[in-house]
Amino acid sequence: MNPRQRRGVLFILLSVLIAVVVFFLVASYVGNVSSKVGSVVTVYRAADDLPAFTTLDESSIVADEVPERWLSTSARVTQGDLLGRKVGVNLEEGTMITTDVLVPPSDLSPTEREIAINVDEVTGIADRIVPGDHVDIYAVFADVPGLPKQVRVLVEDVRVVSVRGSQVLVDEDSATGQASVVPVTLALEPNDALAVTYASAFADEVRLVGLPAGSGEDRTGEEDEFDATQLGGVAVPEGEQG
Repeated sequence: MNPRQRRGVLFILLSVLIAVVVFFLVASYVGNVSSKVGSVVTVYRAADDLPAFTTLDESSIVADEVPERWLSTSARVTQGDLLGRKVGVNLEEGTMITTDVLVPPSDLSPTEREIAINVDEVTGIADRIVPGDHVDIYAVFADVPGLPKQVRVLVEDVRVVSVRGSQVLVDEDSATGQASVVPVTLALEPNDALAVTYASAFADEVRLVGLPAGSGEDRTGEEDEFDATQLGGVAVPEGEQG
């Protein structure tokens, strides 16, 4: 082997050695990055700007992969979790879609309707009701022409869907000019929803009455209205007083 051939062999061996060193350096770097990043999972982002209450479909979301260790629990959703759901806020293109921005699914039965009424600390049982509780709804009629002044049970055993925070409204009859109310959403059958809506508009007061947890006893003996006759008086309809 002449000197030129020996130099060629040395160059080849040196190239192989450098390649092996580079391979191990790259492998070490990749392994180090993988140990820090961990496994990746699929998340979903808004494919375009989405206004609030948009119903999500396959064209409105795009898949992306991010390290699992960087994700919150609310971001761990599947495509099936998102399709057909509505977003509750405006989303910019590329925003990760999490369960926090989705409108909660309705748990109403096919015959139920949701309505919201305002109650205060007294008519709303002093903030003791929470979603899932069941209540009766009483109405106090005091200023409706043709009706006697009375308290009437409008609906029994109504499910509370949601209870929102206190809000301040203008109240010209109040000494301060303001009133603090709490919106309560109820699940009602259609005819009961009409009755409660009427009472909210025309009754002097609509009151929630709490029920025992798991209440299911027979209530057929309970009275459903009360007026002056029960106190030995005469229930005179409004507008007919002498």
